[in-house]
Amino acid sequence: MTRTWVAKAAALGLGLLALAACDLPTGANRPEPPSVTPPTVSEKSQSLRNYYAALQADELARGLLRTDGGGPDTPYTADMLARNFERIAFYGEYAEGANLQKPGGQSGGLRRWAKPVRFHAEFGASVPDAMRTQDLADIRAYASRLAAATGHSISYSGIGANFHVLVMSEDDKDQLTTRIRQLVPNADPRSAALLRDLPRSIQCIVMTTSDPANPYEYTAAVAVVRAEHPDLLRKSCYHEEMAQGLGLANDSPNARPSIFNDDDEFALLTTHDEALLAMLYDPRLSIGMPLDQARPILSILAREQTGQAF
Repeated sequence: MTRTWVAKAAALGLGLLALAACDLPTGANRPEPPSVTPPTVSEKSQSLRNYYAALQADELARGLLRTDGGGPDTPYTADMLARNFERIAFYGEYAEGANLQKPGGQSGGLRRWAKPVRFHAEFGASVPDAMRTQDLADIRAYASRLAAATGHSISYSGIGANFHVLVMSEDDKDQLTTRIRQLVPNADPRSAALLRDLPRSIQCIVMTTSDPANPYEYTAAVAVVRAEHPDLLRKSCYHEEMAQGLGLANDSPNARPSIFNDDDEFALLTTHDEALLAMLYDPRLSIGMPLDQARPILSILAREQTGQAF
C-alpha cells in the first residue's frame, strides 16, 4: 500500500513525504490504558514543554495562531481559492523517500477517502485526566465539523476506527512504540522511527495509507501529536493533521486565511479551509483525477463557494 506523511513543523513548515508501502490492519483498536496518576515528568519531556510554551507565547505575541477563522483583513476571490486548492490538493512538498528532497514540481491525482472516516483518540499514560477530557471533546466536535464541511461520512468511534490520533509525550515512548507496531506492523524501519522519534522541529505528523489498487484513495491514517504542547498548539495540531489526513496534504504560502500555510498565522481551521474541504469531497471531482481534468471544475466549485458570479 502507498503511505504518505504530512507533518506540522515548528520552524520548517508543513511537509508531505511519500514513503514505502505498508498496511494498517482493520479494527486495530485497543482499550485505553487505565487512568493513573501521571508519573514524574522526565527532564526531556519538561524541556519540550518549556520549548513549546515559549514558541506558543512568541507566536501569540506576534499576532499569530489566530482563532477567528479569517475576516475583513483576509479577503480572497474565487480564483485565489481555486489556485490554493490546486497547490494544496494536487502537489506534495516532498518527493518520495525519507530524505526530505524537494519534488520535481509535477502534480499528482486527487487524494481523498472513499469509505467512511472513523476517528479515534488514544492518550499516553502521562497525559492528565483533565487534558484527556478536554481534548477528547475537542476532537469529537472537530470530527463533526469536518463531516459538515465535506459532506462525507466522518465521525468519532471507538469501534472500527481507521484514523487513529495518538497523543503521547516523550515519557510515553514505550506505549507509542507498541501502538505503532500494532497499527503499522509492516512499516519499514525509517518510517517507524520517524513516527516514533519526531525531531523537536516537528510538532505533529500524520501518515495515510492508500488502497493498493488506487494510490490516491486513502484507507487508513495514524497521527501523532505531542502531549507536551500547550493547549492552543496541541489543538492546532488536531485541526491540521485531521484535515490534512483527509486529502489536503500540502501547504501553500499564498493560502490565506488558512492553516495550510507554514506561517502559523492561523491555528484553527478557517472558512477558507472549509471551502477547500467542500471542494475536495464534491462529487464532481473523483479520486485520482489529474489536475488538467479537474481545473475547469475547480473554477466552478470555487465560485460556488465564494458566491461569485461567472
